[in-house]
Amino acid sequence: MSDIAIKVEQLSKRYRLGVVGTGTLSHDLNRWWYQLRGKEDPNLSIDDSHKHIAGNQYVWALQDVDLEIRKGEVLGIIGRNGAGKSTFLKLLSRVTSPTSGIIKIHGRISSLLEVGTGFQPELTGRENIFLNGAILGMSRAEIRKKFDEIVAFSGISQFIDTPVKRYSSGMWVRLAFAVAAHLEADILIVDEVLAVGDAEFQKKAIGKMQNIVCNSPKTVLFVSHDMSAVRALCTSSVLLNGGRIEMQSSVDAVIARYLTAGISEGRQVSWNENNAPLGDGIRLHSLRIEDSQGTVSGSLSNTSNLIIRISYTLHQPIPNLRLVLSVISARGVEVLTSTSHAAGSADYHTTGKFEASCCIPGKLLNIGHYLLRLRVDVPTEQVIVPSFEALQFRISELDFHQYGRIVPGEPSGLIHIDAPWVVQKKQES
Repeated sequence: MSDIAIKVEQLSKRYRLGVVGTGTLSHDLNRWWYQLRGKEDPNLSIDDSHKHIAGNQYVWALQDVDLEIRKGEVLGIIGRNGAGKSTFLKLLSRVTSPTSGIIKIHGRISSLLEVGTGFQPELTGRENIFLNGAILGMSRAEIRKKFDEIVAFSGISQFIDTPVKRYSSGMWVRLAFAVAAHLEADILIVDEVLAVGDAEFQKKAIGKMQNIVCNSPKTVLFVSHDMSAVRALCTSSVLLNGGRIEMQSSVDAVIARYLTAGISEGRQVSWNENNAPLGDGIRLHSLRIEDSQGTVSGSLSNTSNLIIRISYTLHQPIPNLRLVLSVISARGVEVLTSTSHAAGSADYHTTGKFEASCCIPGKLLNIGHYLLRLRVDVPTEQVIVPSFEALQFRISELDFHQYGRIVPGEPSGLIHIDAPWVVQKKQES
């Protein structure tokens, strides 16, 4: 256990919907008495599957989570909204207690769960640094030692003696993150706090986290929906789904599973009246990928152009309508984007059925899995159908010749450009 920072066994958390207590005073007192003696809640009724019980009055935010996190590990925790990420971090931070299971923590733990929690609007920035630092577990001596560094990092030294109620929301979170980022702890828990402030401060925040990860032996648990931040900071990752650990592996493998979850792999998708992506005046019918010969079935190869066809109906005229197609790599990187405006002005002043097509040149995409993302909008005015992942597909063949033969192995990079090269021997002078 010497190299284990956090170990959880059969960790579960159940919430009751609609009410905080058990529903009666006698049951609340009974629960308190059992908890005081360190016994299990007598009102707890758990079925074998840990699913919703008692007429949907209860919901399991976490279910039987087993996890070991080693010292110095930077673990990325990803999952969709409601997967149980924040509940898991709150249990580790002792914000709330588990319904069942065991948590073992070795070392001092500090949490960045909700930036700015504990700030008092009537106090100045200076006073709130000391107050918030104390709430987060820093001693007065630690705060004094790091005070100048915190103020400099926040970038609001000019307003440090101004009550924070006069701060903008951006100034508020900058100061709060600056305090939290200078905590001294063995284990650091970070929940969606790198998306604070403006773009410049976000870069500074990510840089600070990278400095913490690289220059100290801290164990870090990092939750974010920003896959680029997870990839930049984390050494391993877990995927939570429905309160359970669905996958634990390398960062790239977990991100790929997360991005492609619920999206069928294939060359075409059709929508009916019940599941069709809709917008004001438009309904999408189908999307398919063909090769240069018009074939829809079979494996994709970059030796042929990829033709993407979108079928839809306009129920009302939509001037300046635009279709936006994006190809996303399995690592979440946007490889390329193309819009229907490239085809020139279309007759969107009438109603009826339409088909739009886009051709991706051959010998462009490398071998690998990709997502096809679609959006419908009127530029700078209105998003009609928000971005959604419509298909995932794979390029399984690559025509990459060198000296008249195919080079074995899978090439690196996202795209392969068949660029002309000229190699000449220079004349000696």
